[in-house]
Amino acid sequence: MPEKYNVKNLVIGAGLSGLSFAYFTNDDDYLILEQDSTPGGYCRTIPNKKYVWDYAGHFYHFKTEKYKKLFQSLVEPEEIIKQKKNTKIYYNGKLINYPFQTNIHELEKSEFIECLRDLYFREENTSFSNFLDMLYAKFGKSITEKFLKPYNEKLYATDLRNLDKEAMGRFFPYADFNSVMRSMGNDQQKTYNDEFLYLKKGTGYFIDKLYGKLDRSKTLFNEKVCSIDREKKIAYTASGKEIYYENLINTAPFNQFIKLLGDEKLNNLSEELSYNKVLVLNLGFNRASKNFKTEHWVYFPDKTLNFYRIGFYNNILNQENLSVYVEIGFPKKTTKIDVKKELEETLAGMRSVGIIDDDMELLDKNIILMDPAYVHISTTEDEKVQNLFSKLEKENIYNLGRYGRWTYNCMEDCMALADELAKRL
Repeated sequence: MPEKYNVKNLVIGAGLSGLSFAYFTNDDDYLILEQDSTPGGYCRTIPNKKYVWDYAGHFYHFKTEKYKKLFQSLVEPEEIIKQKKNTKIYYNGKLINYPFQTNIHELEKSEFIECLRDLYFREENTSFSNFLDMLYAKFGKSITEKFLKPYNEKLYATDLRNLDKEAMGRFFPYADFNSVMRSMGNDQQKTYNDEFLYLKKGTGYFIDKLYGKLDRSKTLFNEKVCSIDREKKIAYTASGKEIYYENLINTAPFNQFIKLLGDEKLNNLSEELSYNKVLVLNLGFNRASKNFKTEHWVYFPDKTLNFYRIGFYNNILNQENLSVYVEIGFPKKTTKIDVKKELEETLAGMRSVGIIDDDMELLDKNIILMDPAYVHISTTEDEKVQNLFSKLEKENIYNLGRYGRWTYNCMEDCMALADELAKRL
């Protein structure tokens, strides 16, 4: 006989969103199912005695006092590191400040004039239909083709015409001619994470603290949901459990979740939904970099380099020996990645830009494939997703989190949406 449970709120996924829902709810009648053996999802920290490594860069930057206070109440003050963001773009052998579009005055004179002229005389319109058209319309040809287009193509691993004009929402650093001119007088444009918090023990330390506030008996690990009967409100797990629920809260990637619902039309939508994969290489070396001593992360638009961004854990943590995360984007349909080849290309690229020297030794590494990583938000697909969200909510099925909501947001957003849903239910 299958093991049966009856629960009011069934939560799929013990990542930040699922744990936040459990923390904020006033109803103790809930159960969390997590397919892995530990909580955290992509917010986990990789156990390592020498280095602090996450699933790439996950930093805390709060705009809402409530969630900042929660963070500070759970984590000891001595474990928190506060940093003023120092991010650069490696362009033509030179580091310039991010964002590119407000720091073109740092380019060589001829390129600066070219970018400024194109920006001033651009044919701006308000009817652009995709992300690439938006870039050309708002920033002109030179800024777009020198940085915005090549970098975002590496990041998203797709044709930018496939993305909605608002694909990055409030996270995209817009700039007009006036803001570019102001930046030349050191009046830098503010971005959403100019200051951020990090933890000496990694991002996952906050997850551990949050999980520690919950009733651990209400989370089942190594429990993968394999199908859902929407009519009978039953979730079936791979281990043979049957969970009868009143409300279902999903935080798993939406493209994977809808395959569990037993609807052929939804299976087709799952295949339509687009995203990229990101190979993350966490690398630890025997000494510090001679040239990159203060940068927190650096963007690389150059397509001769396989990586699009490198983050410096050691600079964020105020440590000496070089420790980095390297991000490499791949299209959704990539079925096989030659990790050895990517690592070799990465090390060669890091040497070519001066991050490492020939005599530096790679002491340890950790390889992660994020699948999905960045969702591709397009107008047509987003309309289908939003309509399906509305339909599922009528059946008491709710979606939370960056991947559950199939969107682009930050960790604070995930906490806020979980808080809001907990109050609704």
